[in-house]
Amino acid sequence: MRPATGSEQERGTSIVLSERMLTAVVRQCTKNYLKLQPTDDVRVPAPKPGQKYMLYMHVPFCERLCPYCSFNRFPFAEERAVPYFASMRKEMMMLKDLGYDFESLYVGGGTPTIMIDELCDTIDLAKETFSIKEVSSETNPNHLIPSYLDKLQGRVQRLSVGVQSFDDGLLKQMDRYDKYGSGAEILERIGEASPYFTSLNVDMIFNFPAQTEDILINDIERVVESGTSQTTFYPLMASPSVARQLARTVGRVDYTRERTYYRIIDELLAGGADPLFDHGSAWTFNKRGTDASPTCHPERSAQRGVEGSPAASADEPAAPRAMIDEYVVDYEEYPAIGSGGITYLGENLYVNTFSVNDYNAAIAQGRMSLMGKTTFSKHDRMRYRFMMQLFGLRLDKRQFEQDFGCTVEAGLPVEMAFMKASGAFERDTRDELTLTPKGRYLMVVMMRQFFIGVNNLRDQARAALVGEERELIFG
Repeated sequence: MRPATGSEQERGTSIVLSERMLTAVVRQCTKNYLKLQPTDDVRVPAPKPGQKYMLYMHVPFCERLCPYCSFNRFPFAEERAVPYFASMRKEMMMLKDLGYDFESLYVGGGTPTIMIDELCDTIDLAKETFSIKEVSSETNPNHLIPSYLDKLQGRVQRLSVGVQSFDDGLLKQMDRYDKYGSGAEILERIGEASPYFTSLNVDMIFNFPAQTEDILINDIERVVESGTSQTTFYPLMASPSVARQLARTVGRVDYTRERTYYRIIDELLAGGADPLFDHGSAWTFNKRGTDASPTCHPERSAQRGVEGSPAASADEPAAPRAMIDEYVVDYEEYPAIGSGGITYLGENLYVNTFSVNDYNAAIAQGRMSLMGKTTFSKHDRMRYRFMMQLFGLRLDKRQFEQDFGCTVEAGLPVEMAFMKASGAFERDTRDELTLTPKGRYLMVVMMRQFFIGVNNLRDQARAALVGEERELIFG
């Protein structure tokens, strides 16, 4: 890459300062409002009439635990997993009894495909019970085999594969090489699995301590070579407890490199006059010419096909909305089932117990396993909307004013002033806000820090584990 000119260096310094300020502000905000308080609630609230919801389902079992992961997860044992899936199916019916219906299902983990038949039975029940049109599920590369793919085909429209890197050295450092195979083997499996699904997403992580620019560029080239219809490049996100584990296993995280690495990803995947990919969100990329690709401008992608959205004109047919990992972009409110699930409904965020034993006991008693909640103020909810919609590349100003009773400028004057001064907005009209490349990176920073805050929330819930379960996690 050529040396930076003086003006480029100045812009780089400006971005670094904006990133540091934004990191500090979001860190403090999440610390203030993501504080878990005990709750005696035995059910989540009933649905709002006419509102569309997605159902999140959490499967907290893995063959081995990765050092960078903050999600609720336990080493797999069949005697724990079989009754757990049965409990999730019962909890699903509790939501049905409350009056919920769902048009979308997202299954996360852990490793959702850890027991393929149990997963398929649970998806089948969800489709029989609710108006589900699309199912997304996560998996790992060792499950991209015909016996699994045949069962997932038709049940799952979008499969997201946790690859993280194709570099064998990094895979060994992450303790993934022995579990999931070499980068070359994973690449071959992705190519074989892709035809089974409407969309196959390859999950990658950038800014690992041992990752160099050359390793990153090689990873991007392998993603393109794989033929996948979608890829998501997450920045490494570590809560303090995970950061300590990372420091012991793969090294300390250096956030000063993050902008450079993001720019490389952005330029190689979505840059130039004829890019291979378009942005689906600030860190998700949809391959052009596939079902996951937008046929309208990328900055419109977050609102494609939404009735009444100014993104689509009367003579411009709406393109299908590509499914992405950050379901919170499309569904601001959603109930979650399973141990470690996080529900966001109305002004409350609920966390299910991280204990599989306590989860099964609660469901057997006919109640949900809510162990804590936090309540958002109106200002917190406005900030959340601002962040999630801009992460999805477009904020609907008219909808914001309708929902909160004030303009985004009046409701969030400091946030708007900061983003404008940082050069984050490409379009700022009465109808919408869209982002410049710099704005997209600032949203990556904001979401990275927000998810670190959510990981801190998970740490609070995980701290309540006792006995054998505590030993399994903290051992």
